Amino acid sequence: MPHFVRTLGAVLAGAALMFSGTPGPGGAAIGWAPCAGDRTAECGSLRVPIDWARPDGATFGLAVARRKATDPRRRIGVLVANIGGGAGTGFVQAEAGAYFGKEILARFDVVGIDPRGTGGSRPVRCSADIVRKEPIPDPRDQADFDRLKAYAAELAADCRRRTGPVADHLDSLSVARDIDAVRAALGEPTLSYHGVSAGTLAGQHYAELFGRRVRAMSLDSVIDHSLSTGQLLLGQAANAEDAFGAFARWCARDRACVLHGRDAGRVWDGLMARADRGTLRDPALPGRVLSALDLATEAHLGGLMEPSYRWLAERMASLESGRPGPRGVVRGQPGPEVREIEHPAPATCQDWRLEIPDHRRFAAYAERMRRVAPHLRTQPDTQAFALACAVWPVEPGNPQHRLRIGDGTPPILLINARHDPAAGHGWAVSVRGQLGRGAALVTYEGGGHGVYQRTSCTRRVVDDYLLLLRVPVAPC
Repeated sequence: MPHFVRTLGAVLAGAALMFSGTPGPGGAAIGWAPCAGDRTAECGSLRVPIDWARPDGATFGLAVARRKATDPRRRIGVLVANIGGGAGTGFVQAEAGAYFGKEILARFDVVGIDPRGTGGSRPVRCSADIVRKEPIPDPRDQADFDRLKAYAAELAADCRRRTGPVADHLDSLSVARDIDAVRAALGEPTLSYHGVSAGTLAGQHYAELFGRRVRAMSLDSVIDHSLSTGQLLLGQAANAEDAFGAFARWCARDRACVLHGRDAGRVWDGLMARADRGTLRDPALPGRVLSALDLATEAHLGGLMEPSYRWLAERMASLESGRPGPRGVVRGQPGPEVREIEHPAPATCQDWRLEIPDHRRFAAYAERMRRVAPHLRTQPDTQAFALACAVWPVEPGNPQHRLRIGDGTPPILLINARHDPAAGHGWAVSVRGQLGRGAALVTYEGGGHGVYQRTSCTRRVVDDYLLLLRVPVAPC
């Protein structure tokens, strides 16, 4: 369920630029040079094994970037930031300075990697022509389901051919081992880690494998990797419905909502009924007719993830009346000039074994999702992801399991919104239980996905933990 993935330009300075090489205990070194995108940060590359089960085998270059502590006299160490599993080198260059507070930037070298298969770390390459043929992830019958399977088989073979052997080793356990190789190359005995959304999964696996090398770890908007197929689909549908309920309650109490004084849920149900009939037209995009899945996607990505409640209310009012209003959310396709794209499925599906063997099973899940989510009906991102990985023709290298945390792992901090549509609060509760008694969960009593920057309270509890190892107990 990849999220917060950023694009980036040329961030690697090249393996030949061996300025300020930092040798690690194993002899590996990162060749640092000013980043092309921001010369106040340093970029480099570290050779790591394609297959960690064969550490002496073939390698590839892992893209790394760091922003050195601005107060080196008070430097604590390295803080690895993984804001969603995407291109961490781009985050370090373009966003870390605004994302973290001054004290974090003063006392940590903020380090990001492009996880294997992304950005500058041997990115997955797939045919844009094949991606443009992707079926809608809402199969109506077995024939639609078979088209999804055929598409996945064609895409998987193409991505593997274009990307090479690293495509077989993109799971989060391998990413965790890459992170530890960076720690060793930097000569650090321990590291601190801040992960958001998909970045929480690599963090959890790092704690499993290398718990004694963790100084501190904060996980924001937490993924639970212990879920079965049904638990994932039904739980996410319930999370989406809960987030919509928070929006509807806001609309009922706040005059800033253009639907204030009306039943927002009833307005929404009317729009879904029109979408079912094929009569819901988009006033902002002439000719576009929205399906029920399109509408749920708009609510999820446009209104509930941020959250942007005012936008969602105005969009609903515009769709209901047919009068001009805010533009909707349209999932884009690569333009005709694009030949290859970086695709997330080969990596994401190596972390999940999801069992939806045919349309009959999908229809049964869909009916159960509608019962737990009568307004939203599904969590559209999760439905698309689950179907993609259920028909993906590659055995996952890191299927779901409960965390196995060893002795010596320090207390880990989790922070989660109460009404997160993409990583429900119950997931954070479950992961806290798996991490052991030392783990702490701080709840942000609001909505949205990714909460570190929501309020002064959420920022303070994470900063105090990372800086002072102070484990908080009060909610925000």
